[in-house]
Amino acid sequence: MHLLYLDESGSASDPSQQYFVLAGVSVFEREAHWVEQQLNAIAQRFAPTDPHSVELHGSPMRSGNGAWRRHSKDDRFQAIKDALQVGVADRSSRNVRLFGAVIKKAAVAGQDPVELAFEQLTSRYDLFLKRLFNKHNDAQRGLILLDKSSTENRIQTLAREFKYEGHSWGRTKNYAEVPVFLDSKASRLIQLADLVAFALFRFYEHNDNSFYDVVKHCFDAEGGVEHGLYIRV
Repeated sequence: MHLLYLDESGSASDPSQQYFVLAGVSVFEREAHWVEQQLNAIAQRFAPTDPHSVELHGSPMRSGNGAWRRHSKDDRFQAIKDALQVGVADRSSRNVRLFGAVIKKAAVAGQDPVELAFEQLTSRYDLFLKRLFNKHNDAQRGLILLDKSSTENRIQTLAREFKYEGHSWGRTKNYAEVPVFLDSKASRLIQLADLVAFALFRFYEHNDNSFYDVVKHCFDAEGGVEHGLYIRV
């Protein structure tokens, strides 16, 4: 099974923010443990005896809030970049891929940016799974896992609608179950998804490429065509 971990960055309802981002990383189930171990090693730099107490979360890591206040800016920024590098290190393989949707809210006035972003990623990931079957005879299903948030109920409803009633381009056909919601503190892969979304948000909202440069050109692509990143500005 292929697992797509997603998280959001920016608020769909905050008028002071221009962008809403939903993004993350797809990992083949047998790769998830090894990705987690690499992220644990990064967390261990900051809590050698209890790395699981460290949550790799973009906003507090960048700003130095909370427990991150004890650590230098250079160390915090390098940890974000190193964690993102874990997510792109195997980008030549179909086992680890990045996906993302960047929505400028003013460009979709009257539409729900959460719905638009989720529709784009759901359909694109469904096509990714279809492509694996058509080109590589890989018949694995997919499962989307997201951080618990205020959008949980809306996304659950959308997933059912896309499967049974269809989205703008048809129905989703390659998912094993409706999306699952996890506590980010318990999942390193959700934390990695947060960092991917944060990197995109910082670039588009604040023109800050500190972390974006690690992930740009690393989203799902094949034959020179980028499929995994949707940008609406």
